[in-house]
This record gives sequence, structure tokens and C-alpha cells, in this order.
Amino acid sequence: MSPPPRSSVWIAFSIFLLLHLSQSHSFYLPGSYPHKYLIGDSLFVKVNSLTSIDTEMPFGYYSLPFCRPLEGIKDSAENLGELLMGDRIENSPYRFRMFTNESDILLCRTDPLSIADLDLLKKRIDEMYQVNVLLENLPAIRYTSKDDLALQWTGFPVGVRVGESYFIFNHLKFTVLVHKYEEPATIAAASATSATASGAVSDAPGYMVVGFEVVPCSFQHDTQSIKNLKMYEKYPTNIQCEPTTVAMALKDKQRLVFTYEVSFVERDIHWPSRWDAYLKMEGAKVHWFSILNSLMLIAFLAGIVLVIFLRTVRRDLTRHEELDKEAQAQMNEELSGWKLVVGDVFRVPGNATLLCVMVGDGVQILGMAVVTILFAALGFMSPASRGALITGMLFFYLVLGIAAGYAAVRIWKTIKGGNHTGWMSVSWKVACFFPGITFLILTTLNFLLWGSHSTGAIPFSLFIILILLWFCISVPLTFVGGYLGAKAPHVELPVRTNQIPREIPPQKYPSWLLVLGAGTLPFGTLFIELFFIMSSLWMGRVYYVFGFLFIVFIFMVVVCAEVSLVLTYMHLCVEDWKWWWKSFFSSGSVAIYIFLYYLNYLVFDLESLSGPVSATLYLGYSLFIAVAIMLATGTVGFLSSFCFSSDTEYWCALLLSKLEIASMVHVCFERPSSAAISWDGYLFHVGSLASSMDMLGELKDNIKNLDDEEALDFDPDQDDFLDDAVADILTVKTRRLPHADQIEDIVIQDV
Repeated sequence: MSPPPRSSVWIAFSIFLLLHLSQSHSFYLPGSYPHKYLIGDSLFVKVNSLTSIDTEMPFGYYSLPFCRPLEGIKDSAENLGELLMGDRIENSPYRFRMFTNESDILLCRTDPLSIADLDLLKKRIDEMYQVNVLLENLPAIRYTSKDDLALQWTGFPVGVRVGESYFIFNHLKFTVLVHKYEEPATIAAASATSATASGAVSDAPGYMVVGFEVVPCSFQHDTQSIKNLKMYEKYPTNIQCEPTTVAMALKDKQRLVFTYEVSFVERDIHWPSRWDAYLKMEGAKVHWFSILNSLMLIAFLAGIVLVIFLRTVRRDLTRHEELDKEAQAQMNEELSGWKLVVGDVFRVPGNATLLCVMVGDGVQILGMAVVTILFAALGFMSPASRGALITGMLFFYLVLGIAAGYAAVRIWKTIKGGNHTGWMSVSWKVACFFPGITFLILTTLNFLLWGSHSTGAIPFSLFIILILLWFCISVPLTFVGGYLGAKAPHVELPVRTNQIPREIPPQKYPSWLLVLGAGTLPFGTLFIELFFIMSSLWMGRVYYVFGFLFIVFIFMVVVCAEVSLVLTYMHLCVEDWKWWWKSFFSSGSVAIYIFLYYLNYLVFDLESLSGPVSATLYLGYSLFIAVAIMLATGTVGFLSSFCFSSDTEYWCALLLSKLEIASMVHVCFERPSSAAISWDGYLFHVGSLASSMDMLGELKDNIKNLDDEEALDFDPDQDDFLDDAVADILTVKTRRLPHADQIEDIVIQDV
């Protein structure tokens, strides 16, 4: 058995590597080195925004009447991605000491609840808001069970409603999972060297935090017995935390008392594996089924494309080799389909500038997606680095502005036949088209969030920063790319465009109906993985199987290219030469089905989503994502069809030129006086077809210098049809048939 091709081995190895790295826990994720705590060292708990899958609008933790830290509220350092995601991480009054169990710790007693505070608490409980607390960047996990099924949640609810009464969770039972400190090899070596030089070696045991769990309870406190106690003092009685019972009911003018307890448990969980509890891959078999489904679809479409190339296009080029000249002449009269639109395929499309702009933005979005998902699959954008994914996406998008400008301007230059006039206008439109749509959508949604006082609203200062990034980085880089595209040589089209457009025959079905239906095939490769992505975005789950996502994304790109190739060929076969926009939307129409899937997810999976503001936010973000996907997938379809059309028309021109020259010379050989074809018609056909093929120009000098009895010094790198054409000319000269000299002259002049 022969060994497998080297390319297949590399592809298999790459897929294995991506899947392995996406789930690997054998190395430290960037920016997440362990922190050593000695016994008794202070641990500080932080709080994040309150979140709800019922409204999808985050609110600040201290918007509710919770206990506040003695030193005041301080914001933690946040990156751009955290701010865009609505995270607001702040300090909290909860404090622990490493490996020191504490119980019945008083946190605070609030002021009497006002009517506004009481109504707000009840509203947040009805809207199922969750409290998110963090320790060493680990969100608190809450475990529950339902019908003998273990469930895991991050955070805990503000309270619960039982009948007409509302109860608040005012006692928290924390469990901190720790492991003996394991120093990384590089740091350990440096520390040992430093300790040896100083003569001091520390043997004090250290621990690191590898897990954080919470159990919320509702406990009825005696507010009078604690009125003289201060924060962090021990509650006078023992608190029994029973998560299945509730006791602290919310009432007007009532004081709330908050307490907590903490215990430390040593577990055999190493530092690189501490995120395993959050990153457990749900439905691994479903992910594999998604990949298998995509592979089957790709194989099916690849077979269709192979048939088109090998059995349809190339077959027409080889058939004439098996026919005599009479049959060739007859076949030339029966040419139909894509062979008849050779002079119209590259006619300038309508709204050519807009097409170039959309393709340029699509190249930028597509490049950003590929690089971001690849880096995430390799572990460089872990959930330990909160906000890193959004920050990375924004960075790559800004940098790839140079690719957007280059692609758009070069396509524009190709359409204009090498004239790059107006490239600055095209570059400016590329820099403003998709960012302008994004700015419009986000500004509208931001006004809704500002009106709701949500932390999801982008601060005004961040808005200014985003605008500066847009105009100071993205726009200049787009102009740089446009300049490079203007200086680069345009793509040489294989045929010239006729002056008069060919009439498109009436079609039985609207062509756009087929274009819109083509989006179902790329959607079929993505919809399974799309469910997990949507659950991560809107259900508060962590998504980190980027290895699977990268493979599915590549499969979707391949399917988009194949679908666009097939539809472009189908349109050319029915003599419809207006393929430019149709090739873009044949694959870009997948965005329509993705948006419809978003609507289905809203109706059946987010049925608890309440209020018009929440629904508007969901639809606005969904529309933004759908537009980005449409530009990216449409670009894939257009570029693949452009390459396909160039190659197809190249071979079509070869076929037409060879058949035309052979048949016309045959007419002169056998029927020089026949009225079947006029001499002027022959000169017109030979001249126009031959002059449309620039590659024949290289034979001009050879033909001019050719004597009757000489053999042609033919370049073997030229196509076979050139050899045949010259052989026909030699035959005409040798046999001295009527009009032979005129044939020679016209061929020499027009070739």
C-alpha cells in the first residue's frame, strides 16, 4: 500500500493539534501565572456586574442596597474588551485569610429599606438577576440538582419569589479550593538563584487558589442583637445555612443583615487545570457530528465542482481533437451556454464601487475572524484574561484595514481596466462603510442602555477612544492599503468585453431565488456550532472549544466558495452574464438564515426575555453580527467566482478561437466559392477572435518571417491551439488555394 500524500498527513496533524490545544490543560495560559499565598495572608473578593438572561442588561453590583467596603468602592483595572462586554469589576467587603476557616461573620446591617429600594430588589428578583463574585479571577460556582441531574451555575441569584413574598439571599457560604503552591520552572530557577545569592531560603508553605464555590442562603437575623457589632465581628448565634429553605422576607422599612462563612479545602487540582470546571465541553459528540456533517457537505459540493471542471469545461476543449473538420464546423454552429457569453462576462457590474467596498470590508472581517479564532484555539485568549477575546478582535480588525484597502482598490482597478483614478474615494468608503454601520447600530443600542442605567452602556470616554482608534489607525491603514493596491498591477482579464451587451434569455425561474436559497448549504455546516455560540453569548455559559470552531469555520469558507462556483457556472450556462453581485450574495445569503436562526433562538430559547428594550438589544446585536457574516462570506463567494470566471473564460476563448480558425480555413480549403459563408464574414470572425486573444501576439514575428518550405520555430510552452492555427496557415500557403494570400495577410495582421 502506498503511503498517504504528505498534504493529507499535514491536514490530519493540524486538525489534531487544534483540537488538542483547544482542550489542553498542560501549560500556563498567558497572563495567568499562579499567586502564592502564605497561611493567614489576606484574600480579597471582587464583584462584577449583575447579569440576567431575562433582560440581557447588566447593572452595577452596588445599584442594589448591598454592603459596601469600608475603604469605599474602587474600580479594578479593566481592558477595552471588559468595558465593551459590560463588565464592571469592583472591590467588595468580603475578605478571607488563606487556609483560615471562619463562620458567622457579620458583614453589615443596612439602613431601612426605602420604597424605591424595595421595588428595585423585587424587580431584580423577578428578572432573575445573578450576583457575580470573583476570587483570584475565578467566578464563584454554584451547584444545584434537578431530577437527579447535577447543574452548575456561575454566580447566585439576588433572591427568590415564593408566592407573593420575596426573599433575599443574605448569608453566603463560601468554599475556597486550594492547592500547594507549584512554582513555574523558570521562576523557580530565578528564585533559587536569588535566594542562594542572598543566603536566605524560605520554607514557609504556600497555597494557591484553584476553585471557588458558593452556597446562598436566606436567614432571618435578629437585627437588634447586632446593632452594636461592627463589620467582620462574629455573629452572636450560630447560623445554619439551609439552601432549600428561605426566611429573610423583604418588607418596607426593614433593615437587611448580611453575613458569610468561609472554609478552605485542599484539592488535587493543579493551577493549569483550575478552569476545567468552567470549560467542560458539553456535547462533545455533537461537535464531532457537526464536523462530520460539514465534511459530507463539502465532499458533495466538491464532487459537483469537479464534474463542472473536468467533465464540462475541459471536455469541450478536447472534443474537437476527436472530430474531423466538418464536425468541428458543425459544432461551432451549435455553440451555446457559457461559451456564448465570453464577450460579456467581465462587463462592468452595476454599483461597482459598492461591490468593491463590500469586498474590501469582507476581507478585513474574514481576516480578523481567522486570526482571532486561531489565536484563541492556541490558548492565547483564555477566559482567565477577561475581555482578551474582544480586545484581540478589535486590534486585528484595525490592523487589517490595510488588507481591506488593498483588496478593494485592486478589484476597482481591475474593473476599470487598469485605471486607478478614484482609489482614494474607494479607500475612504471602505474605511467608513462597515464601521459606519457598526457605529449607527451601537449608538442606537447605547442610548437604550444609557436610559436604563445599565453598565452595558459604553461610557462616553470609551466612545471617544473608539472613534479615535477608527480615524487615527483604521482609516490611515486603509489608505495605505489602497495606495498599495493602486500601485499593484491589475488582474489581466483573459478576454475583451463586447461593446454591445448580449441580451440575456428569459429564465424560467428568477435567478435571485436560487441565489437566496444557496445560503442554506453554508448554514448547514454552521448551525450546530451556532447553538453553542448563542448559549455562550446569551445564556451566560463559557465557550472555549475554539479548535472545533476554527475547523467548522474553515469548512464554512470552503462550502461558500463551492456554492458560489456552482451557481456562477449555472448562471453562465443559461447565458446570464450578470454574475458579479449574484456570486457575492449566493454565499452571503447565509447571513439571512443565521438571522432567522437568531429569531428562532429568541422565541424558543429566550422565551423569558422580557421587555421591548431587551428584545431590541438582542435584535440589534443580531443584526450587527449578521451584517458582518454577510460581508465575510460574500467576499469568499465573489473572489472564488472571480477566479473561476477568469479561468473559465480563458479556456472558452481557447476553444472558440481554435474552432473558428479551423472551421473557417476548412471552408476555404474545400469550398472556396461556396456561398455558405462570406469572405468578409470570415475576415471579421478571424480578426475579432484572434485579436481578442493577447497570447497570439507572440506568434506574430514567427509568422511574418515564415517561408513556404520552412518549419515553424514553435514555442512548446504555448497552448496547442496556437500550433494548430499556425499549421492551418502553413497549409493554406502551401496548397496555394484561392484567397490564400489574403488569409495569410489578415491572420498575420490581426494575430
